[in-house]
Order: sequence, then C-alpha cells, then structure tokens
Amino acid sequence: METEQPHMNPSAAASLMTRRMMLKSAALAGLTASLPQLAFAQADGDTEDWRRSLLNYLESLARPDGGYGWEGQADSHLTPTYAVIGCYRLLKQTPPNKTALAEFVRTHHPSRLKKLEQEHHEFEWEQIQALLWLGEEAASFRDVVRSWKTPTVYLKQYEQHGWPILRHEAAAFVGRELLGLPLDDLSPAYVAYLDSRRRTNGSFNNTPAADGGDGHVMNTWWGLQALRALGRAAERKDETVAWVRACQLPSGGFTCQPKPEFAGVEDVAYTWAAVRSLKLLDADATHREAAVKGLLSLRNADGGFGGRVGWESNPLATYYALDALNALGALGSLDRSPRRAPRAATSLPPGLRVFSIQLEAHGRGSPAEAVDLARALRIHLWGAKNAKPAWLARAQAIAHEQPAPVKFFVSDEEYGTWVKVPGLGTYSHTSDIIAPAGSDFGVSLAGPSVVSWPEFRERRLAPLTQAGGRLIWQFGENEELVRLYLDDSLQRGGYAAISTFHFGNPDFTNSEPFLHCYRGQIPFVALQDAHGNEPWWLADMTTGFRTLFLATEPTWEGWLNALQRNWVVAVRHDAVSGNKTWMHSGSQQVVEFVREREREWRWWDNPAIQRPLVSIVAVRPEDEFETARPERGVVVRVRCAWENTAQGLPRKPLTELVKLSVDGAEVSPTLVAPKAARGAAYLDHYHRFDMANPVPGRHTATALVRVLESGVESSRTIEFRA
Repeated sequence: METEQPHMNPSAAASLMTRRMMLKSAALAGLTASLPQLAFAQADGDTEDWRRSLLNYLESLARPDGGYGWEGQADSHLTPTYAVIGCYRLLKQTPPNKTALAEFVRTHHPSRLKKLEQEHHEFEWEQIQALLWLGEEAASFRDVVRSWKTPTVYLKQYEQHGWPILRHEAAAFVGRELLGLPLDDLSPAYVAYLDSRRRTNGSFNNTPAADGGDGHVMNTWWGLQALRALGRAAERKDETVAWVRACQLPSGGFTCQPKPEFAGVEDVAYTWAAVRSLKLLDADATHREAAVKGLLSLRNADGGFGGRVGWESNPLATYYALDALNALGALGSLDRSPRRAPRAATSLPPGLRVFSIQLEAHGRGSPAEAVDLARALRIHLWGAKNAKPAWLARAQAIAHEQPAPVKFFVSDEEYGTWVKVPGLGTYSHTSDIIAPAGSDFGVSLAGPSVVSWPEFRERRLAPLTQAGGRLIWQFGENEELVRLYLDDSLQRGGYAAISTFHFGNPDFTNSEPFLHCYRGQIPFVALQDAHGNEPWWLADMTTGFRTLFLATEPTWEGWLNALQRNWVVAVRHDAVSGNKTWMHSGSQQVVEFVREREREWRWWDNPAIQRPLVSIVAVRPEDEFETARPERGVVVRVRCAWENTAQGLPRKPLTELVKLSVDGAEVSPTLVAPKAARGAAYLDHYHRFDMANPVPGRHTATALVRVLESGVESSRTIEFRA
C-alpha cells in the first residue's frame, strides 16, 4: 500500500508505450517468445541483463483480457496487475497496451466475480494507485473514497469483537491522500480508531493496543501511511524506528515483529513493509547490506522473485522485492547479482492415476443419494461434513452393497471454535478437519472459551494428526493473521491444504489473493462446505467443483501422500465459472498430468461421468436418515434433478417425472413439495408411493423423467426387496 505518484508524465509514457508495443506482437505472448534466448543465453558467471529477464517474466503473466494473472491462472486479477504495473514504474517504463491495461484496472475489482461479503477497501486502493502509476485519471473513485467515513464493523461470526482489518481501513486515509481529497470529512471515530491501534513502541496492529499484543510490521506500514496522510508521521518516530529495526533477522530479511511467539519467518512482504516504513521515517535498516543481500537472494532464473529463497516467483513478491531494493537505494545492485540456476527438472513416478475427493460434502440427509452421487460423478473419497458416526457407517454399508467405489471419511467444520492471536484478533473458521472414519481424532474445542494458537495446536491439532487426520484452511481475510497460521504450518505442521473453490465464494484466491504466495508450498483444494439437509439438493456444488489427486490407489494413505507431495489440483467447471475450467495447483507438471487424463475425471460433456437426472430410493422403517421413512412396509421416493440454491434448496427443475412404475405397473405417487418461507425455493420436492403391505421378495421401481430444456426422456430402474 504505497502512495508515491507516477514518475512519468503522460507524454513520456505514451512514447515508451509505443516502443514497448513494437516488442509485443498482436499475440499477447509475443514479447515472451522473443526474449528467453536473450535472458538466458549468457554463459555461467556472466552478468545477466536482469531488466530483460524481468520484463520477460512480467510479460509471461500477461493475459488476453488485458491484465496480468498469477502463475498457472488463465485469467487476470487486479492484485497481480497492480504489482506488475508497480514493477514497470520502478523500471521507469510503461507496460505494453497501456489503454487496455488501464481499462482492465478500472473494471476488474474482485467483486466482479461475486459481491464480497465484507468490503475490502484495499482493492479500490490498488485500482487508484495502479491508474496513477499509468498516468491515468482516477477521479471517478473520489465518491467511493469519500463514502469511507467511519470504521467498518467486521462480521462478528468471523471476528468475535467485530474489529475491522487495519489494512482495509487504512485505505480511507491513503486513498484520500492519493486523490488529493481533504481528510476533514473523516469522523473523529475513524481517527480514534487509528490511534487506538498504535502501541507505545510505535508499532500498529489489528486490535486495540489496550487488548494487548505487539505490533505487526505490515500493519505498522499501513498505520504509518495513514498517519502521513494526517500530517502526523513524525509522532513516536524514534520508538517506531527502533521497533522496525528490531524485526530484522541475522539473515538480513525481516520478520513480522521482534521475537514473535510463533512463525517468526523471513518473508519479502515483511522486508518490504519494514524498509518502506523506515524510509517514510527517514531512517535505514541497521544492517542495510544484509537486507540488500537477502532481497537479491530471492531472484529466480525466470527473472522474477519469490517470497522466500527457493520459492517460485510471483508478481506480488517481485514487486515487493524491487520496491524494497529501491527504498534501500539498491536497485542497481541487481546489475552485479548472479542469477539463480533453473530448478532441476523432476518426473512423476510411474503408476500414478487421477482420483477425485470431495471435502465437506454432505454428512446428513440421504446416505443412499450420497452414494448415488458419488458413483455417478466418480468421487472416490467423500468427506462427510459433521456427520454422525452412524451416518458414515450407513453410507459406507450402502456403498459396499451396491457396490460403489467410494470411501467415506470425516470432514468436519467445527463451528464455534475461536482462536485468539494477540494483536491480530479472535477468529472463527480455524478448525476444518479431515480424518479417517472410525478413528479417535480428539474432540472439538468449540464452545464459549477462547483458546490461543499454542493451545489449539496442543489440544486439537496434536490428536488429529496422531489419528492420521489433517487441518484444512478454509478462509480468512486478515492477511497478517493468515500468513502466521500458514507459516507456522510450514515450520511445524498444521494446515495441510488451502481452500479455493467453495459453495459461498467462487474462489477464495479471488478475494484473498495473497494466498497465491503459498503456491507450491501448501496444496490448493476445493472445499464444498455443504449446507442444507440433503445431498441431492446440493448436487450443483457436488458436480461443479472438486479436488483431484494423484495416487496409485484411492486410499486414505494415497490421499495423504498426495497432500504431502503437492500432487493435488482443485478444479471447477460450472455455471459459476462460466462453464470454463478453473484450476489451482502448486505444480504445473501435475496440472499437465491431470489434463492429459481428462477423460478419466471430466464431468461435463462426458457420458461416462454425469449427474443423475433422477433418484429412486426404496425407504424402509429402519432407514433413520431417509426422508419419507414409513412406519411399516416400503416407500418408493423419487427426486428429480433441480438447480439448487447455495444453501441446498431446490430452486428450478431440470427434469420432471413423467411416470412411475412399480413391478411393471404404472402407479400414482403423491407429490410432497413444502415451500421455503421466503423466495421461490422449496424445502424439499419429491414424489412418494407407499407400499404398506408389499409382497415379500424382489421388486422393481422405474421412473421415467423428461429433461425440460430438451424434452429428451430417460428412465431409471432400481431393484429392492420387501
């Protein structure tokens, strides 16, 4: 979050843009095609033309939509686009196709994909800063920024006190500064909010200082910029400089705070925030040369920078590194910096195949329909969310009887678990667990008591891991906090995967783009987070996205090995994705392996893997989890396929029942269709035919259904015994 104005005037930018556009052909990949031989042709030991190599890397991120994307992603996103523009600004050059680029910045706020549950003012800030760097006007954002007059109350189901995220709120100050707007329209509460987040040592953090906890170097950077906008940057200058300097590690880089309780790692984001803070205060790092050396060590063979030594390049880390070097007056040191050797090629072992897993799919409602969906959609491992042990046992028994090649396991969201990290807040959504069915994986910490992260590790994580279970990171908008959790997981074990595609959020990396910084370090997965009472009524989600993994067999051990080796790909292809295929993976090699075997797992345009058009279940008195359970005899229950709400309710029919036959004779079933209290959805929608006194022995039931869009009819028959 940096507020310097562009270094070039529009006329100079235009001339540079023309020169750059000559290098980039009509195809967006033109520049990258022409540069690799120049960037990598030098003999070992020669000084590399790092600028050419860097431009090559940046343009490899250009996308046809006019912006820049993350590695492995087909579409652009605002945050990497902002970062790339920042890199060009530091190089004193203008990006190719500036007009299209500016239009992308204006029109591609992440809420374009879906309205964000909570406002992220930093995204508007990125739009404003990027446009100004391009020499474009940003006056259209003035009314938006003026509307930020008081601090946001954060959703208390996520942060117990309702404390907002500091970086989001700081945008109200620095956004006004960027746009030349007065700050006198800010409420006294906003300024009081900012002051309350400052510690006596000069640092800032997310919670009030009175709540305890030290500052965080990134939040200190946001807070200092807000103070600068208010004309108060010099307050507690000496204390702040001393605190920031104390964040430097012997390696030269910076960590989040002096002597952190956990996750005291060096990261380019922390180094950037520290040196920018020191420059704002007219100070320098105590060990400047070590800081420069540490930043140079992050440069990769592709010309970009990783967040840490050995990590893959990403555009945000690249911008942080360049801007930090610039703040240290050391950008020219790249002229003398040796390049890192390309990573050695590796190959996947023989015998691997592609299997499918659903995390937090339904663990309530009809076990028979869960098995039906798993078989039809070729889901090998079904994580049952918050299921009773008896439900898991019944579902697995049905799978064995049919037989259906699916294994059910525990995949719980432990609602009501609150973890406090001093200075950052008390947050929920910290305990999404997976474990083998029937294992003793410990007890949930949900309840009125708040636990610390060390307590959570000891009381929840330890027994879970001992039982062969794992933690899944679902979501969190507080970047500073999430980084600590993920970094501690890398150091000591913890969150084994990061959620991307989700029932309520099309893609968490869209609203939390910093998660891309962990690509290649922690696997990306899809997390269904099932809602509603019946698996049949969330089939849109069950069909639309899932996680693929590589193993020799679809066992629990195979899945854990895939997580450990990052042989995992989250895939989405549904109406939400515009019927395009979205993927997240930490390995392009794994993505290519999966794509080469697409016919084995693809659920669209593939007759071998299709969502069932109708469900027929013979319900008996002993079927405790089935709707329409009779007191005696059998009920034949028929559910047709419908579009569903995100909360798991039938909303719009895809098929309709034409005829139901039992033992070859047409019967007249009864429609049961209770309406939801609000909206057009139903609570349930099924036909039932009661057989109170069936003849003992074998019976059949056949449902003929019609697809409403095409008029095509198809039938399905089940056998059952009475």
